[in-house]
Amino acid sequence: MVRSSPLLPVALVAVLLSACRGSEYEYLGWRSEGGGYGGGGRGYGKPPQCVSIPDDLRLCYDVGYDSMLLPNLLEHETLAEVRQQAGSWVPLVYKNCHPGTQVFLCALFAPVCMDRPVFPCRWLCEAVRDGCTPIMEAFGFPWPDMLTCDRFPAGDVCIAMTAPNATEGTRPTGLPQVCPPCDNEMKTDAILEHMCASEFAFKTKIKEVKQENADRRVVLHKRKKAVKAGNLKKKDLKKLVLYLKNGAACPCQQLDNLSPHYLVMGRKVDQQYLLTGIHKWDKTSKDFKAAIKKLKTHKCPAFENVFK
Repeated sequence: MVRSSPLLPVALVAVLLSACRGSEYEYLGWRSEGGGYGGGGRGYGKPPQCVSIPDDLRLCYDVGYDSMLLPNLLEHETLAEVRQQAGSWVPLVYKNCHPGTQVFLCALFAPVCMDRPVFPCRWLCEAVRDGCTPIMEAFGFPWPDMLTCDRFPAGDVCIAMTAPNATEGTRPTGLPQVCPPCDNEMKTDAILEHMCASEFAFKTKIKEVKQENADRRVVLHKRKKAVKAGNLKKKDLKKLVLYLKNGAACPCQQLDNLSPHYLVMGRKVDQQYLLTGIHKWDKTSKDFKAAIKKLKTHKCPAFENVFK
């Protein structure tokens, strides 16, 4: 699915963007008394600085401004740490679960340069949380404690996309139109990020699909060609059964047609193996062929460090 590149249409946008045009290492004077942005965080060896958003920070490189505050509002002190942690959220932006997802996350991972931090609005956090939690849960990830919405301001100056009383068209409602792992409108980069969010991936066929409570139970054929083997043992591989979490009520076209070969992705959550992605093995698709080729050299972020 092609994602949009939302900007920051807030009243302070001109001030925010002009503040980002400083030099690469513009030292700022603001510092909280408690050592961290929240007043009780860890202390820093140097004051916050304004740095250019690197082009390999894919979550925020196209968010609409060029520079960011470091340490950021999640207390990441180096760009290497920001890259590692932010990379885990790229697949969620691709899912378009809420139009404000990228703006909300980048307000924290790559905040605009001001003389003091500007947090995202609480209502924006709540809207993104409510829109994206069902998709995150489909992949076995809860909404993390570090993004608890009560920690963000309800008023005053904060980052928002639209007014809190925006039209309902900006807020997702009801069940997703397609089960999140079955979303098949993906470009090369999106396929790679979804592969990274999965522990294993195979070329295989689907043997049978059955409804099991609110989930769907997906049984794979014994013959599987590993694209990404992960930590699966041979005994696990032979009897591998995947579950489409909360997938009983949402459509998944791939599971309606069991004849083609599919790229099937998954990960273990508790004692179950969840289906995290299923994509037709389509050699005529340039994006698909490019994703399979690039996977050998593609460096994945460390997802387990974020969703705990």
